[in-house]
Amino acid sequence: MNKNTWVFSVLFATTTLAFSQQALQSSMSDSTKVQHLDEVVITDSKFKLKRENSGKVITKITQEELKNFQGKTVAEIINTTSGIEINGTKSNAGQNLAYYIRGGRNRQVLVLIDGIAVTDPSQIANDYDLRLLNPNQIESIEILKGASSTLYGSGAATAVINIKLKKATQEKVQAQFKSILGTNQSQKNMRYTLKDFRNNVLVNGTLGKFTYLAGFGNQFTDGLSAVNQGTDSDFYNAINGNVKLGYTFSDKFNIHAYANFDKFKAEFDDSFLLVDANNLSTSKQYRVGIAPKFNYQNGSIILNAAHNKVERTIESMYPARFTGKSFMADVYNKYIINHTFYTIQGMNTQHITMESFTIPYGETAFEQSISPENAKFTIVDPYINLVYISKFGLQLNAGTRLNIHSEYGSHLVYSVNPSFTKKFNFGQVKLLTSYSTAYITPSLYQLFEPAYGNESLQPEENTTVEAGVEINFKNTANLSVIYFNRREKNFIDFVDAGNFTYQYNNVAEQFTASGIEFTGRYNITKTLAFHANATYTRVEKNLNLRIPEMKANARLDYNLNKSTFLSLVYQFNDNRTDSVYNQETFRNESQNLKSYQLWDFHVNHSLLKNKLMLLAYVTNILNENYQELYGYTTRGRNVGIGFNLRL
Repeated sequence: MNKNTWVFSVLFATTTLAFSQQALQSSMSDSTKVQHLDEVVITDSKFKLKRENSGKVITKITQEELKNFQGKTVAEIINTTSGIEINGTKSNAGQNLAYYIRGGRNRQVLVLIDGIAVTDPSQIANDYDLRLLNPNQIESIEILKGASSTLYGSGAATAVINIKLKKATQEKVQAQFKSILGTNQSQKNMRYTLKDFRNNVLVNGTLGKFTYLAGFGNQFTDGLSAVNQGTDSDFYNAINGNVKLGYTFSDKFNIHAYANFDKFKAEFDDSFLLVDANNLSTSKQYRVGIAPKFNYQNGSIILNAAHNKVERTIESMYPARFTGKSFMADVYNKYIINHTFYTIQGMNTQHITMESFTIPYGETAFEQSISPENAKFTIVDPYINLVYISKFGLQLNAGTRLNIHSEYGSHLVYSVNPSFTKKFNFGQVKLLTSYSTAYITPSLYQLFEPAYGNESLQPEENTTVEAGVEINFKNTANLSVIYFNRREKNFIDFVDAGNFTYQYNNVAEQFTASGIEFTGRYNITKTLAFHANATYTRVEKNLNLRIPEMKANARLDYNLNKSTFLSLVYQFNDNRTDSVYNQETFRNESQNLKSYQLWDFHVNHSLLKNKLMLLAYVTNILNENYQELYGYTTRGRNVGIGFNLRL
C-alpha cells in the first residue's frame, strides 16, 4: 500500500471507528456538544442560517480556533482545511502565496473582507495577497467552496474566503495587547535564535450608540534565506492598522465606516539562478469603506462600498512599479417572505484600473508601460438568489447573475443547490448536491502588459458539480464526504508562441479537476476532541502544478483543565510536480517534489481568566527536511512563546 493511500485509510478508519462507537454508546450524552449543525453560516446565502439548512460546502474557522493557534498567519490557518493547498506558507515569511483550491489557481479564488470583494488589479491573477492581513484583526473566517459567481461575481470559481473582522466590544473601553517571540530557522540551523517578533494592540468599545475600534500590528521576521542554497537571510517586515467606527441611529438604521492601512517589505532572491540577491518587494494597501444598513419589517437593505488602492514596488535587476485601484459597491435587499422563503436581490458594481512603470532595456529611468487610460474596466452585475427551507427536510438554494462587463458584454451564471436533511435517533443525515457555473475575466495585466499581454483574451468559464453527505451524531461527532468535479473552458495560460516568445492565450481544450473531500470531528471525551480532513484531487497534466494528489490534516485538542489547552497537529502532503527553468535549454521543465509529513504542538494557559493568556508552540517537531517550492528554503523545527493581555 503506498503512503498516500495509507494516510487516507488511517484517518478514515480512525474517525469511522469513533463514529461507530458513538452510535452504539448512546449513554455518552454528557459529552461536550458538537455545534456543527447548530453553527450559523452566512457566506452561502448572505443570510444567517443554521448549517443544517445550508446545502453548500462551508468550513468555518471560529474565534476560539484563531485564539488557540496564535502565531500562525492567515494563510497558514486556512491551509489546514480540506480541499486547500496554499503554497508558500512553510517557506520564508515573505514568500509569494499560491492558492491551489480544488485544483484551481489564484485567479479562481475570491477573498471577501466583511462581505465585500478585495482584489489587487496590479497582480497577474487579479488576486488578493493574504500576506496583507493580520490575523489579530480577524473575528472569524468562512470558506465556501465550489462555483459561487451567482452571489459574488467574477473569480469565485473554486472558493470564496470570507474574512470577518472584529467588532467593538460592548464595554465602554477595552484594550488588548499581544506579543509573540519565536525562532525562524531551517532544518540545518538549530541555533534557536529569536528572529520572529509579532506585536499587536487593539482598543475598542461602545459609548451609547457609538462604537469604535482601532488596531495596530507589526511582524518582523528574519533568519532564513529565500533560496535553499543562499547564505544571506531575507527579512520580512509588515505593519497593519485599522479603524472601524459605527453609529446606531435607531432599530431601523445603523452605519459603519472603516479604514485600513497594510504594508509589508520582503527581501527575495534570484528565482532563475536560485542564488542570493539583494532584491526587495514592497506592497502597500489603502482601504476605506462604508456600510449602512436599513431594517424594515421582514427585511433589510444593505450597502457595502469600498475603495482599495494597492501600490507595489519591485527592486531587482528588473525593477517595476505597479498601482492598482478598485471601487467596489454591493447593494442588496434581504427579504424573508416567511420562515420558508428567503430572497436576495442585489446589484454589484466594480470599477478597476491599473498602472505600471518599468525601465526599458538600455535605459536608466522609469517609463510608463501600462496606462490606466487603457487598463481599466467596469462591471455591473444584477443578481437574485432564493433560499427555500421546508418543514420536511428539503432545502433549495438557487440563483442567477448577469455580468455586464465594459469589455466583454453580458455573461449569465447560475447555480442550483438542493439538499435534504433527515433526523434519526442517533442524529441527522444531510444529502447535498449542486450545479454551479462561474466565470473569470482576464486580469488587466494579462490584457495590457506590453510584452506578454493579449487584448483578445476571453473570460474563463467553470462548471462545478458537487454531491455529498454530512452526518451528525448527537452531542459527539460529525462527518462529511464530498465529491466535486469542475470543468474549465477558455483556460488562460502563459504559452510559448515560438521563437522564445511567450503570451497569454486561451487554451482550446477543456480541462477537468475532480476529487473527494473528507472531514470529520469526534469528541472522544468532554475534554478530548479529534479533528481530521483529507482531500484526494485529480487534475489533468496542464493543471498539475504543485498540487498534491493527496493531502491530509489531523488535530487532537485536549483541555487539560478550564485554563489550559493543548493541541497536537499533523499534516501530510503528497508528491507534487513543480516547474523549473532550465538555463541551458531556456525552457521550463518538470521537477518532482517528494511527499512530507509535519507535526506541530500548541499550548495556551489562562493565567487570569479573560485577562491574561500565555501561549507557546513548536512547529515541525521532527525537523523534517522537505521542499514546498523547488529550490526554496522551508522552515525546520521552530519554537515560540507569547502572551495575550486584555484590560
